[in-house]
Amino acid sequence: MRIIKLVLGINLLLWFTPQVYAQKPVLTDEEVVAEMVTKEVDEVFQSEDFLKKKNKKFATVSGTMVIDIGVVQNGKVSSFFKVDSDIKDIDFINFMSEYILNHKFKFKLQKQQRYKIRYSITF
Repeated sequence: MRIIKLVLGINLLLWFTPQVYAQKPVLTDEEVVAEMVTKEVDEVFQSEDFLKKKNKKFATVSGTMVIDIGVVQNGKVSSFFKVDSDIKDIDFINFMSEYILNHKFKFKLQKQQRYKIRYSITF
C-alpha cells in the first residue's frame, strides 16, 4: 500500500511540476541572438505558409530587402524597419512587416534586454 501511495505521489508531483525541457532558452550573447534570429527568419521565409501567401498576392515581386528586426525579452518582434530595398511594392513591404511582427521567436532574452538585428533577404 505504501508503494502505491509513493507511486501516486510521484506521478502527481511530476504532473504538477512545470516541464523544464519545454521552456525556451534565455539568450544573453548578441552574436548568438543574431544567429538565432537569422536562422528563424530564414525558416519563416522558406516556410510553406509564407510562400503560399506570398505567391498568392505577390507572385511577381522579386528583389532584395534589408530590414532591421527588433527583439524583446519574451522573444516577440518589437519592430520591423525597412533599411533598404529595391522592391518598391508598398503592399508587399507591409505584408512582410505584418508577417514578421506576428512572429514569436523560440528563445527569450534577459529582463530589460532588447536587440536590433539587421537581416537581408532576396526574393
